[in-house]
Amino acid sequence: MNIALIAHDKKKDDIINFSVAYEDTLKKHNLFATGTTGLRIKENTNLDITRFNSGPLGGDQQIGAMIAINNMDIVIFLRDPLTAQPHEPDVLALLRLCDVHNIPLATNMGSAEVLIKGMERGDLSWREIKKQPNH
Repeated sequence: MNIALIAHDKKKDDIINFSVAYEDTLKKHNLFATGTTGLRIKENTNLDITRFNSGPLGGDQQIGAMIAINNMDIVIFLRDPLTAQPHEPDVLALLRLCDVHNIPLATNMGSAEVLIKGMERGDLSWREIKKQPNH
């Protein structure tokens, strides 16, 4: 599966902790991240991760483009709801694309853990069917 890992500045430590805790699961998949988040994950784990631009410089939109062409299976975006984000329109566009294309999305640690546990159980195997040409 293709998994996007994104975190606002005040949630970067949380995404690192999540990536460390679930490293054995995540290493079996294709990982993508926005710039600084991806760098921090690489520095703290042995995960192979494709890095895009930072969120404010278009990274959210790069991940959104993958969603739009059905090339992203899960988005884990640990958002900071208490700090204004200068690129909030890009964030909202990314969340909207997840809803439009039925991409599982976690925006906090609780939903991220539920999503990753479900993936470990095979609950998201329907994504493999959806990615086939005639679906």
